Amino acid sequence: MPRVLADVTPLRRHAAFRRLWLGQMVSGLGSQLTLVGVAYEAYRMTHSSFVVGLVSLVQLGPLLFGALWGGSIADAHDRRRVLLVTQVVLGVTSLGLAINASVPHPALWPVFACTAASAAFQGADMPARRAALPMIVPPEDMAAALALQQVLFQTAAVVGPAVAGLLIARAGLPTVFFCDVASFGAAIVAVLLLPALVPHGGGTPAGWRSVVEGMRFLRGQRLLASTFLIDIDAMVFGMPRALFPALGTGLFGGGASTVGLLYSAPAAGALVGALLTGWVSSVRHQGRAVVISVVVWGLAIAAFGMIPVLWIGLGLLAVAGAADVVSAVFRTAILQLTVPDHLQGRLGGVFTAVVTGGPRLGDAEAGAVAAVAGVQTSVVSGGLACVAGVALLVWRVPQLWRQEIPIPAHMRLIEPTG
Repeated sequence: MPRVLADVTPLRRHAAFRRLWLGQMVSGLGSQLTLVGVAYEAYRMTHSSFVVGLVSLVQLGPLLFGALWGGSIADAHDRRRVLLVTQVVLGVTSLGLAINASVPHPALWPVFACTAASAAFQGADMPARRAALPMIVPPEDMAAALALQQVLFQTAAVVGPAVAGLLIARAGLPTVFFCDVASFGAAIVAVLLLPALVPHGGGTPAGWRSVVEGMRFLRGQRLLASTFLIDIDAMVFGMPRALFPALGTGLFGGGASTVGLLYSAPAAGALVGALLTGWVSSVRHQGRAVVISVVVWGLAIAAFGMIPVLWIGLGLLAVAGAADVVSAVFRTAILQLTVPDHLQGRLGGVFTAVVTGGPRLGDAEAGAVAAVAGVQTSVVSGGLACVAGVALLVWRVPQLWRQEIPIPAHMRLIEPTG
């Protein structure tokens, strides 16, 4: 009988993974507080969904630079040290947001500046974190570990926005940002407790030549590249996140708490989906699972834009979130199981640029279409465009549907020392 609930074996077997997971849980909750706080503050100051989307768009350049350069650094240096530096700097950017929100008349430019700086170091943090995972978790536990990572992300994404809405309503924006600053303390302690994570063979010198080498490898991996493209399609066309403040306060007639629920609903569905991922290790056609998941995501988003009833809308967002988490598990598994260790940081950097850059482009796309055609039209057209994009990609890259991924021989595990 196939397993249903998420497999916690990696947490029991691997102390380094357990420490990293727990620290990331706390800091992830704090980051979700800031995500909602920034969007709400920008909308409150300007009453413009376009500006909310622009805040995300301004982060795109720093994010892409940080992800690509950070991936090169992660393949050149001890990944534990890279993670330590990024966590400290990310805490400082959240402190800047807290200070700006605490003054009598907060300015808009620090919101742009602090979130752009944060995006750059988030871009550097994620490739190092992804590259560290195969060094502390063996191949046979990889799918389960990735599912547990999704449980972590989605728990934070469910609890964080809901708590953010309550904190904004009762304690004010500064409290939200100061809580995020405090959360980075747990992340720093968790990283300090990790073993040294030096890339196999001592590392490749960092630099743009190193980045180009990673890109050259990706160009020869059509299946892997198609998983990046399908996520861009889903996030650029089917991500209505920038419209949540307008939908929550306008279409659904609520306030900060309703906005928080809209941000939480996709993550609530994703959390349920992640908790029911015990079956993922038995799936061999990972690409096919990604395709089906993204189609479900797009259809659910399109339906959400058609129905002006809050509880139904929240349910559809939850369905979309559950589909997205399944896609994320298998896309990440394809990455981890097809890329050799000495390239994990650089390909992780490209993966980070796609995963975190796509939603920011989606925020801008959604805000721009809403400004021209209306909020609901933006949501519906985006979901349908996402489904059309999937059909086009499967037609152009049929192996995305057919190919199965065996566990490769090059995967290695560095046993933790404590």
